[in-house]
Amino acid sequence: MRCPFCGFEDSQVKDSRPVEDSTSIRRRRQCPSCGGRFTTFERVQLRDLVVVKKDGKRVPFDRDKLIRSIRIATRKRGIDEDQIERIVNGIVRRIETSGESEAPSTRIGELTMESLAELDEVAYVRFASVYKDFGTARDFQEFINDIAATDGEGDRAGNDAPEAVR
Repeated sequence: MRCPFCGFEDSQVKDSRPVEDSTSIRRRRQCPSCGGRFTTFERVQLRDLVVVKKDGKRVPFDRDKLIRSIRIATRKRGIDEDQIERIVNGIVRRIETSGESEAPSTRIGELTMESLAELDEVAYVRFASVYKDFGTARDFQEFINDIAATDGEGDRAGNDAPEAVR
């Protein structure tokens, strides 16, 4: 593995362990040239996934882009990297096991929203604001009202927020 600090062609693995959901291995590495330490993740990839954008354009699935989007939504919310990694692993696993090699971007967005709704209500609303292209404060209010209305139908305790996003 090339060192991200000095570009040296090789690095030494200092520690390996499975990630919590056992779908990948986390490796701590050290560069023998500059001494820099960094972490890599090794995971099984069943097939090359292609994302079908709303305009019909097909692009390779970019795991790092999904991670960045989730990080933005969860910023300053006390969500750690392992939780984000589990969300992304779950989304990728669901797409890969569907048997399809192409996934509509809308499906990836919906899976992400489902995961964030279970994790943190603020992150869920933040992600939705970008995914659903909110343009005004009214868009936020309508979205939050929809959440409350959906919950009100089945919530016996009388709370306004759905249990998944409390």
